[in-house]
Amino acid sequence: MTTTTTRTTAPTAPTTTIDPDTLRARAVALAPALAERVAEADGLRRLPDATIADFQDAGFFRMLQPSRWGGLEVDPQVLFDVQMTIAAACASSAWVLGVVAVHAWQLALFPLEAQQEVWADDASTLISSSYAPTGKVERVPGGFRLSGRWSFSSGCDHCRWAFLGGLVPPAEDGRPPEMRTFLVPRRDYRIDDTWHVMGLRGTGSKDVVVDGTFVPEHRTHRLIDGFKRSSPGNELNPAPLYRLPFGQVFVRSVSTSAIGIAQGALDAYRAATAARVAASDGAKVALDPAAQTVAARAAATLRELRGTLHRNFDDLLARVRAGDDLPLETRLQCRLDSSLAVTRSVEVVDALFTESGGRAIFLTSPLHRAFLDVHCARAHYANNPEKPARNLGGVLLGGKNVDFFV
Repeated sequence: MTTTTTRTTAPTAPTTTIDPDTLRARAVALAPALAERVAEADGLRRLPDATIADFQDAGFFRMLQPSRWGGLEVDPQVLFDVQMTIAAACASSAWVLGVVAVHAWQLALFPLEAQQEVWADDASTLISSSYAPTGKVERVPGGFRLSGRWSFSSGCDHCRWAFLGGLVPPAEDGRPPEMRTFLVPRRDYRIDDTWHVMGLRGTGSKDVVVDGTFVPEHRTHRLIDGFKRSSPGNELNPAPLYRLPFGQVFVRSVSTSAIGIAQGALDAYRAATAARVAASDGAKVALDPAAQTVAARAAATLRELRGTLHRNFDDLLARVRAGDDLPLETRLQCRLDSSLAVTRSVEVVDALFTESGGRAIFLTSPLHRAFLDVHCARAHYANNPEKPARNLGGVLLGGKNVDFFV
């Protein structure tokens, strides 16, 4: 659906309620089927249509969607719990679920007219993204002209719209450019199949190419509005969920899969090691102190990472519901925690891979797959802890914040 509606108020869809524990249970139930489709997803270099259909049927893409559009409006922790469970079975499926589900949350921050264009005829419509401002933006009457190429648009084959990042030229001389997200319909871009990679192959994170399309003002979202929690859609969708900072929700959508990947690696390591006999002397590997220690440390790290994720969002949501401000240092710490979750998950997978011996290097090994997938997750810009660490450290030492994606 690509035509603009003239409604002035948003329709209210029938109230949909699915208990968070039911959503988590559905993820557990889907995991075996997703694991069986891993090879298919790799071969397609995108998710199988059956996986997208399963996610739609389970309500996963609606978890952060506004209730007026039939969404569930659950706390982000629920989405991330589901994402971790799925990542243990299929990292690519979890990655696509995380980023695409979060796009429903961001669309809730747009003006009503944009939400209507996407959801009025079909509230299950999906959006992909590529936020790096790699294209060209020109100011024109009523909006902007957008051109260029955007990479890493995960799940784009299954989506009918795309969020694309861009720097808007200043309206006045001497002012800095303004970072915005541009909402573009499928008719106005083409997908270039560039996705030939070593891991996360099923994400289908291809390039999106735009050639001078017009984007009206109402189909843009300013980064600073997301930072200030004062987006146009906040009046329309007043739930506390949409008062969370944009950066806090998005970065966790691309880091949380790594925790699930590491959990899948630990599960595979336990299953293999429990029955493994050393080729050199016939000893039971499960009795080896080194094998035991690696398993214990992995389990402890994963428990800590999951706990930190929940504590951070419990704290953020409690402050929002109370009408309190969100201290800058709290936001910067949460941002750093998100990136460190990936670094530490990589360490878990690497340790399990190394301790698994020669069998781990075979293409059929779950440890081999986890190794490739988690390192690809680490390659995402948002999962590099260096910048958020320097930023937090600078603020703690009296400096100014230099990152508004928090």
